[in-house]
Amino acid sequence: MARGGVKGFGDLVATVGDDSPVDGRTQSAVSPPRASIARTAALKDLASNPRNPRDFVRDLDDLASIADFQLQPIVVVTSSAFRRLYPDSEISTKWVVVLGNRRLAAAHKFGREVLDIVVRDDLAKDRATLLAAAISENVDRAGFDVIEEAKAVESLVQELGSADAAAEQLRKSKTWVSQRRALLNLAPELQEALRRGDLAIRTARSLARVPLEEQVARWNASRDEGDELKGRAGEGKSAKPSANGRAASGTRLVTRALKRFDEEPDELASALHGHLGEAGARALVERLHRLLQ
Repeated sequence: MARGGVKGFGDLVATVGDDSPVDGRTQSAVSPPRASIARTAALKDLASNPRNPRDFVRDLDDLASIADFQLQPIVVVTSSAFRRLYPDSEISTKWVVVLGNRRLAAAHKFGREVLDIVVRDDLAKDRATLLAAAISENVDRAGFDVIEEAKAVESLVQELGSADAAAEQLRKSKTWVSQRRALLNLAPELQEALRRGDLAIRTARSLARVPLEEQVARWNASRDEGDELKGRAGEGKSAKPSANGRAASGTRLVTRALKRFDEEPDELASALHGHLGEAGARALVERLHRLLQ
């Protein structure tokens, strides 16, 4: 068992958490809620986690169904347990949401007045456990960008005192933790480009090893070179790949990304988007959503 008592995502979310059908995502496993209490809570008694690693909840339209039904409860800790860890927090509600902050935001947006909750004060045994729970809920989740992820991982490293301990707590490889932390060495402009999807993670990791003052210029130069190569390729018909060639290339990218999914889930998402196109990717998301309901 890792320090703090939480091994990783698989140990946190069995029947609860944002990784649930109401969020349009697969259900994962949670450690049995040993000292948990199931009940219904009014929204006014619930506060979102001020230590949530997400910077923004973003679009909530995929959670619009929560206005009519809630398939699984959210996980909360009592405000007293939270304040023991963070005495300076200004929490005036009865409970603080640890797993399910997007569903709380969606309930407010779409007019639901109460939510089913499970009280898990064991997740507030120490800061590392609570932080790991919040990170594990969001890591590899759509809408949770890699800079948010990197900041959250860095917070856990600081809390535990080492990157190795953070990797063990999150059930991730040491390389994964190191790669995510490295993204914080990027210039602010490149971090924003990475958030927007204009900068690939693989390129970002390479640029993070370049001195800060040279990163943006290096990226711009590589983009200019890429545009020039594309222009040359377009000058002759023979340089234009056939439809079959493009499809085969896309299939190879998807296959390679599938093999690396545990380490780089964003790579698979990008490969599928590129292979299927905008309409195809949306159709795939809709079908996955129906399968998971």
